[in-house]
Amino acid sequence: MMMKLTRLFGLNSSVLENTKNVSPPVMFYELKAVTNDENEFQFSELKGKKVLIVNVASDCGYTAQYEALQKLHEKQKDKVTVLGFPANDFQEQEKGSDEEIKQFCKANYSITFFLFKKSKVVKGEGQNPIYDWLTNPNKNGWNEHQPDWNFSKYLIDEKGKLLYFFGPSISPLGSEIISVIDS
Repeated sequence: MMMKLTRLFGLNSSVLENTKNVSPPVMFYELKAVTNDENEFQFSELKGKKVLIVNVASDCGYTAQYEALQKLHEKQKDKVTVLGFPANDFQEQEKGSDEEIKQFCKANYSITFFLFKKSKVVKGEGQNPIYDWLTNPNKNGWNEHQPDWNFSKYLIDEKGKLLYFFGPSISPLGSEIISVIDS
């Protein structure tokens, strides 16, 4: 419901595109992050696939998007890898510990895509290094837009180039995202 209302009023529905096809000065595949279960994940393992990075939260009007993210993961896993980054940056909507987040996602949405340790995704001290790359044009080549809210999405192509930013009200299964994944 939240997604439909905000979309209707044009809120949280921005789409930013790498229209000049700019390559990143810092390679995406050099990045790494710690998963929710404490394992280090090398992004070099993602070469050859598109990657959808989403800041998630368990107590948000957009939380139902977990279901769409899981469906995307199941239906398109040969084309795109979904990475969820829990964050508590917007009105404390992710209060749980990493273990609580993991249990919530499993119990309510049967999540099997990658979840990472809870972190800060907005700019400033302590920002997750992945989100520093996503929001720093000196690293990704063009984008400085940080998440507008929970469930903002960034799409990386098969070569590690940041292609798009999608606002929170854009569904992971919406035509805006699916058409790029299928191209």
